[in-house]
Amino acid sequence: MVLTMRLDTVLEGRPQPVFSFEFFPPKTDDGVRQLFEAISHLRELEPTFVSVTYGAGGSVRTRTVDLVTRIRRELDIEPVAHLTCVDATVDDLHGILDGLRDAGIDNVLALRGDPPDGDERFVATVGGLAHGNELMELITADYRFCVGGACYPEKHPESADADEDVRSAKRKADAGASYLITNLFFDNRMYFDFVARARVAGVTVPIIPGIMPVTNVGQIRRFTSKIGATIPEALLDALRSRENDPEAVLQLGVAWATLQCAELLAGGAPGVHFYTMNRSPATRAILSALRAARPWDRVR
Repeated sequence: MVLTMRLDTVLEGRPQPVFSFEFFPPKTDDGVRQLFEAISHLRELEPTFVSVTYGAGGSVRTRTVDLVTRIRRELDIEPVAHLTCVDATVDDLHGILDGLRDAGIDNVLALRGDPPDGDERFVATVGGLAHGNELMELITADYRFCVGGACYPEKHPESADADEDVRSAKRKADAGASYLITNLFFDNRMYFDFVARARVAGVTVPIIPGIMPVTNVGQIRRFTSKIGATIPEALLDALRSRENDPEAVLQLGVAWATLQCAELLAGGAPGVHFYTMNRSPATRAILSALRAARPWDRVR
């Protein structure tokens, strides 16, 4: 029997930093097999949890619920199910939440979701919700899940200014979020500055930095362009010079992310959430180095 684990209780009494991995639902059975192989390789590193993203469309939604259920049952790792407002009515959301509850899932990451490719702004579905904090309020009013949310150390593309992102984090904490995970970033000053401003605004929940090791130059350019994140010029120059050497790009990405994580943990970050892109080698190398060096023992 797999024991359940609410992340709020883990974060409250954590003697060590939390480490977690994010995956997305593959579209094919072979992709699912490869995903479980990647998660199995990471299991030896004892992650606190793994999260599974959530897309629009009935088949993808069903696959997300199926995946988190299998992860919990077969791998004995605590899963966190993403849930978004995209293309979903309130009734749709209740249906998914009922399924997660009935499957024994304890933890949900509640997100507004991104607008479709090509659209600049998110438009709520008729009968649906427009903001992540509204989804959190729905969940906490009717269910007993531990709820997490997202936050943005760099200005979200739809925000009027950086202060709006702090206000958004405060609304999510007030709506019942037990923790927040940041979008990816490559300059730690942005994380530390955001956390400081959030604390002044009254956000007290743990803010976990989200890190994506660079493994592909084209891919990271597309990602950062879509979400409004920036790549430091020094890192971008180094990536450009290695663009035609995939192994060199991977080595640089692992080295940069390892240094980044070490500084974050030494600076008091409560853990690290890795955006894995369903691959394990880079994340395994980074987390193995962090566990050996234990930078959190040097917290300032």
